[in-house]
Amino acid sequence: MNATDIVARLQELSRPDQLEGMARYGINTQNALAVRIPELRKIARENGRDHDVALELWATGIHEARILAAMIDEPHKVTNAQLEEWVADFNSWDLCDQVCSNLFDKTGFAWDKARQWSGRDEQFVKRAGFTLMACLAVHDKQAGDDAFLEMLPIIENQCTDGRNYVKKAVNWALRGIGKRNRNLNGAAQTLAQTLCEKDDKAARWIGRDALKELSNEKTLSRLKG
Repeated sequence: MNATDIVARLQELSRPDQLEGMARYGINTQNALAVRIPELRKIARENGRDHDVALELWATGIHEARILAAMIDEPHKVTNAQLEEWVADFNSWDLCDQVCSNLFDKTGFAWDKARQWSGRDEQFVKRAGFTLMACLAVHDKQAGDDAFLEMLPIIENQCTDGRNYVKKAVNWALRGIGKRNRNLNGAAQTLAQTLCEKDDKAARWIGRDALKELSNEKTLSRLKG
């Protein structure tokens, strides 16, 4: 399918009655069609990978077309310029998370962007940096512990950003790293304890919430297994 055909299909699947509910979950519904994620995945499977179509879909500005673009793009063809252009367009937490987990973390730039963007001030750019850390902890099976241990000081340095979408991503990154293996779990728990003792509301929330999951029996049992 070309981009025009895909957009027509998305419009057919549109559920305008769901837009209000999406907004209640903090999703930016400007230019949104309320197409369900399973439907987007189905279109992605049927279409296959196509870098050029992905670029065309992104250019439409349609919320779901952009999520779908990340599902069908070819990671090895993604350039640094494209990453910077797309991240600057992020205007919703779900778009940020879907693009990072479906595409950005599979590119050769992922680790550098995690470090760079986590230090940026723009809300969704910063969220993207920490979302990438969380996604890499799950998807990058070849990375060694040292790569993730280097992320912990970044998490500590940025833990006082009280913006909701940022602090939740910082928390996600810390939990993701700590659930990767026993060694990283110990390091992540140590950092979480440190955050609990900081004189900052956001830092304490991140620390307490992460520690609750990282130290529970279910998590520790899985890591021992």
